[in-house]
Amino acid sequence: MKINETQRLSVVSQYQTQQSMQRTGKAPMKKDEVSISAEAKEMLNAQQSQDPARTERIQALKHAVSTGTYKVEADKIAEKLMPYFRPKA
Repeated sequence: MKINETQRLSVVSQYQTQQSMQRTGKAPMKKDEVSISAEAKEMLNAQQSQDPARTERIQALKHAVSTGTYKVEADKIAEKLMPYFRPKA
């Protein structure tokens, strides 16, 4: 029989939990907590109150991409990439 490290660790963890329950009389409570910063809340509010024209444009782009009718404009992409490939003076 092969015993690996993960099997031993789970047994030890179970034993420790059982011992803790016997000492205190109740199971240890684990609690997760999430807090959202004020900046994140502001960003969420700003995102939700977008310009209707922008929202419509985004929906149109999503539809074009999902249907496969979106055309990539190579000239515009090349213009944006050129500053990264030009040697600096």
